[in-house]
Parts: sequence; structure tokens; C-alpha cells
Amino acid sequence: MSFADTGSVQTATGKVYLVGAGPGDPELLTVRAHRLLRCADVVLHDDLVPRAIVSLAGRQGEIVNVGKRCGAKGITQEEINTRMIESARRGLEVVRLKSGDPGIFGRLAEELDALEAANVPFEVVPGITAGIAAAASLNISLTDRRKSSRVVVVAGHHAAGTPTHERTDWKSLAREDTTLVVYMPGHDFKGLRQELLAAGLSGEVPAVVVARAATPDQQHHSTTIAELGDVPRLESPTILLIGRSLERAGQKPHVASLSLVFECADLILS
Repeated sequence: MSFADTGSVQTATGKVYLVGAGPGDPELLTVRAHRLLRCADVVLHDDLVPRAIVSLAGRQGEIVNVGKRCGAKGITQEEINTRMIESARRGLEVVRLKSGDPGIFGRLAEELDALEAANVPFEVVPGITAGIAAAASLNISLTDRRKSSRVVVVAGHHAAGTPTHERTDWKSLAREDTTLVVYMPGHDFKGLRQELLAAGLSGEVPAVVVARAATPDQQHHSTTIAELGDVPRLESPTILLIGRSLERAGQKPHVASLSLVFECADLILS
């Protein structure tokens, strides 16, 4: 049976759902994402999606890890596209489960292009992105009408692997009224510090590095732009937040309770 909203019997052509798994906490998974997972015939998931979420897939589904992390590619993007297309053409319902939100540095555009070219039906199901989750876990807001009226989301590396800070016009992005959210920032914080100071930002502007946001293993280090070069190396994946609205980041976060959330996730969502 298809799990389309109409409840109709599965047709000859299936459908691909590009689903955001959120940052890692099962309770931050959307209701729709959970329902799709339970009924999927095939689940193709990123390596970053934790077991607690992957395990929510129904027993009838084929589950395949198609993750690519830190340059290690056990499967190419073209092979992922082919798996989605061939499974849908067999009349199967496919969940392409992507960490965070599919549209935030998740190569969603490439997969949409492939599905459109193959004339395969698809739907995008949003998820909570890691930058939002990182801020929430530290009890801070990315915007504050008294301090930050803009949020700029930047990738730490381009497709060619060149650090973003070497190719980005920081003067047009880094303003005192802006919160910067840097995904995949790497570890060259000294270089980024120089770029931000050269762009005119004060060295006193707060900065926070968050590792494994919204998971029981979350760590964070609060600092300033002037001291970015002294940030300890945290385990990937990491998010870098920069801006005046982060002044609350030194207060105690609430992530310690997430271990209980993961232990009870199956009971809560079943």
C-alpha cells in the first residue's frame, strides 16, 4: 500500500520523499517524517542520521546507508540518484533521509534535478536544520531586534574544497547587526578570524562552536572573534555561530537531558 495522503493503492510508479531528519534528536523529527519512515519501502539515509531515527523505519523497508562524510565516498551522488529513480520506477515508496533540512547544504538541488529529468514524482519534507538546533540547545536566539536583524547562512567549504573564508566577500555579509551561521567550518579559525576582523567586525563579537548539535554528545565552546584561533578541536560535525545575539551562549544549555530523550524515543513515537 502507498502512504500517499489519499490512501490509494500503490501505482506502477512510486514516489521519492526527500525528508529532513533534523539534527539528531528523535523528538525533533516532524510527525510527517516519522509517518513516512514507518511506511517506506526503501530508506536511503545519510551517515549522519543517528540509529535512533533510522530505527523508526518500518520492518518492511529496505534500509541503505548512502552517507558521504569527510571526503570518504562509499557511494557517489550519481549512484544515490540511480537508486532513488530505479526504486520509484519499481513502484516503491522511497524516503531519502537527509540530516538536518534537505535544502541546507544537503545537495538537494542535485537530487531534484535528477528526479525531474527522470520524470519521477517527489516531495520535499523539511526538517530542523543544525544551525537552528545548535542555537536552541544553548538557549539563544539567532535574531534579536535589539542586536541582530539578519541571519546569514554560509558553507565552510565550496564544492571544490576551497575554504569559504578565502572566497567569500565578508564585508558584504559580516555586519554588527548580523548573525553568521557557518556550516562545516573546518578548523582554520585563525584564517576566518583575520577575514572577519578585516571586514570591520569587532574582536569582542561573540562566537560559539557547537559540535554534534542536539545530540547526547553535544559539546560547545564559547569565545569571541578575537580568540577564534584558540578554539579547541571539537568532534565533527560542527557549526560556528557568530553575532551579538549570542551573548547568552555562556549560560548552561539544556542538552544534558537528550540522553533520556534518545532512550525513550521508540516509546514516545511508536
